[in-house]
Amino acid sequence: MLKIGSLKLEFPCLLAPMAGVSDLPFRLVMRSFGAPFAFTEMIDVNSLCHKDKRTIRMISSIPEDRPLGIQLLSNDEEQIAKSFEIINKYAFDLVDFNAACPAAKVVRKGKGAALLRDTSRLKKILKAVVQHSEAPVTVKIRTGWDDGSVNAREVSLYAEDAGVSAICIHGRTKVQGYSGTVNYDAIKGVKHAVNIPVIASGDNTSVLQIKRMIDETGCDGVAIARGALGNPWIFRELKRFFKEGIFYETPNIDERIDVMKIHLQQSIQYWGEKRGVASFHKFFIWYTRGFRGIKPFRDIVFRISRADELFNTIESLKFAYLA
Repeated sequence: MLKIGSLKLEFPCLLAPMAGVSDLPFRLVMRSFGAPFAFTEMIDVNSLCHKDKRTIRMISSIPEDRPLGIQLLSNDEEQIAKSFEIINKYAFDLVDFNAACPAAKVVRKGKGAALLRDTSRLKKILKAVVQHSEAPVTVKIRTGWDDGSVNAREVSLYAEDAGVSAICIHGRTKVQGYSGTVNYDAIKGVKHAVNIPVIASGDNTSVLQIKRMIDETGCDGVAIARGALGNPWIFRELKRFFKEGIFYETPNIDERIDVMKIHLQQSIQYWGEKRGVASFHKFFIWYTRGFRGIKPFRDIVFRISRADELFNTIESLKFAYLA
């Protein structure tokens, strides 16, 4: 069990927020395979304060989508205070502050991983989040800006002092982005430095990788992002692993196709046919990773705009791969 403030999770695995991915249909599919916790997409506080319609929809949910967290992006304490007039009405179970996003368009505005180079501002921001949030607060960080300025331990101590309930650390620097190797020692150093839970992120793509992460760092839990893309089964496997210490079998083609159709149907119900079909294109690539000779199917899928055609194309995979 993982406990973060008042939040208790059955097993210590969280579905991490992913921009352009973590919409409601995606979260519901992950939950159907046992994901014990999920986040909305990363939310820019500025857009939220202006009550941008797209942003408001991103934070809206349904009772089946619980427990649920929100991840915030900002560099302005005053806007953060204002944003909680909206956020607290949604009764999120966790509020995560992002000081880890390495995207250039985010960093050049002084947000995300840029705050790793401005720790005094980050501490003020975290104090503001903790002060105004009615839910437990966590912070997402990286090991540092680059290899010459690894400061995750220092930042984590600042965060703990500011009152956050847990640290989520991606084991790479901002400069690394998502390439190179994960720095297990840096994560381990954070775990030894603070007295609050530490959630580790980075290359958590399989049960074996997650076991290695826990064994080498001593972390209290893991956040799963890219490892869940086209792979909701990872949560079923993890749930059984943490309960029984055994691995689940790889899903067969029938189950993969059935889940694709369920995901597509939920995407259409949520977004409407046109956007729902377009939104599913990227998921089709992830669901069919490792399929031999899949490129012709992908080329067809990316030209499809009608739901019935996409359902039929997905169904035809059975004949192509089970014949």
